[in-house]
Amino acid sequence: MISGKETLVGLLLTMRINHNNLFLALFLCLIMSFTHAIDSGLAFSDPKLQQRYETLISEIRCLVCQNQSIKSSNVFLAVDLRNEVRIMISEGKSNKEIANFLADRYGEFVLYRPRFKTNTIFLWLSPFVFLMIGLFVVYKVVRKKIIT
Repeated sequence: MISGKETLVGLLLTMRINHNNLFLALFLCLIMSFTHAIDSGLAFSDPKLQQRYETLISEIRCLVCQNQSIKSSNVFLAVDLRNEVRIMISEGKSNKEIANFLADRYGEFVLYRPRFKTNTIFLWLSPFVFLMIGLFVVYKVVRKKIIT
């Protein structure tokens, strides 16, 4: 008597894979993954509110993906955050109130543009400090070239 395993292994060994069909199947899977909409529906019927919503979810970092905004992420936390933003906009909260709520709840990391506070002052001022250092180095190099 032939067991189920032997039949399956025999079938797999005798089966000829048509490479054209394999590539077609892979291509269709790839196309289907790109066409999967993350948040394609309109959240608001008012275009101004919809634009505000789109702007806000573009400026909020996905805490799971970390290099994506919640607009482009499809993990459950990003979906929940988009729903939370949608609810808070419909309740009439301002962008600043929404940002403060998210930063208080998840930390400054959630905002792509963190608030200007004492614990983020280095983050905001370091580009200017490095620019000044760079200009000073360029000045010294150019001055040394002119002297010699």
